[in-house]
Amino acid sequence: MTSNVMPSIIQIEEESLKQLVTEVKETIATNIDLKTRTPKNKNFGIVDMWKCQRNVRTAVSMRRH
Repeated sequence: MTSNVMPSIIQIEEESLKQLVTEVKETIATNIDLKTRTPKNKNFGIVDMWKCQRNVRTAVSMRRH
């Protein structure tokens, strides 16, 4: 019985490793007006809830088959 065993340590080039572990400085956008970014339809009704549940049911049933 022959088997090929892969090495347990992942080998990566030094330059690629440096790119993966470098820290990226991020800033928070403070000049955004949240009042203009609200959705047009603010009401979430029973019909919307029914559509969400229907979509979940069809996705689950497709996964089972």
